[in-house]
Amino acid sequence: MKGTDDADGPDSSPERNGDQVQTRLTTPTEPIAVESAPQFEELLAEHSPVLVDFHAEWCGPCKMLEPTVADVAAGTSGTVLKVDVDAHRDLAQRYDVQGVPTLYLFVDGEPVERLVGVHDVPTLTELVESQA
Repeated sequence: MKGTDDADGPDSSPERNGDQVQTRLTTPTEPIAVESAPQFEELLAEHSPVLVDFHAEWCGPCKMLEPTVADVAAGTSGTVLKVDVDAHRDLAQRYDVQGVPTLYLFVDGEPVERLVGVHDVPTLTELVESQA
C-alpha cells in the first residue's frame, strides 16, 4: 500500500525548477495520527493543503467521520492528519476546538477553513482540492 507511515519519514524526490532543486514530498494516502505537537508543526510545514481531523475515541460522530477522512486522504492531493483531542489538549486549545469532530484546512501552514460536525466525502474533497 502506498503511503508515508514508515518511521524514517515520507518518500521524497527532487524536482528541478529553473536553477533550483526542490524536494516534493509524496502525499500520504492514509490519514496520519499525530503523536506530538512538534510532529504536527512539522507535517504542516511539509505538506499543503492539510485537512486536520480533531476527534476523540469516545465520540460517535467522529467514528462516523473516520471512513470519510480516509477516503479524502486516498482520493485527494491533500494530506490528512488526525489529532486526538484527549491526547493533545494543547493543540485542541490552540485551535479553539470546543466540540468534536472539528476539521481544519491548513494551506501553507495556516488555517484557512474550519468545519464542525460530520461532512460527506464530496464536500471535504472539494474543500481540499480547491486549495491544491
